[in-house]
Amino acid sequence: MKNYVQNGCNVDITAPYAVSSGGGVLVGALFGVAVADIANGEVGAIATEGVYSLTKATGAGTDGVQGAVAYWDNSAKKVTGVAASNTVIGHFLVAAATSDAAATVRLSV
Repeated sequence: MKNYVQNGCNVDITAPYAVSSGGGVLVGALFGVAVADIANGEVGAIATEGVYSLTKATGAGTDGVQGAVAYWDNSAKKVTGVAASNTVIGHFLVAAATSDAAATVRLSV
């Protein structure tokens, strides 16, 4: 095909904020995990597919049972089970309790 560009598993973005390797980053409605450190305003690669352990918010409502929708709280830069004002990024692959500081999430494309 002459119109094929790439497979899309890893894509380059311009970071809207500094993000460390392995950290989540939201660009518009596109979510991914930084492949390497990316400075604010710099171009870098993010993975848009796969299963990742990501920093999770703690407290009431932040939990998720296996298979539940996982959201990204872009203000806190953390995964949460709270839908309000947050962006869907995938599903909890492993149940996460309200006190858990990390969550295993399968990203949705």
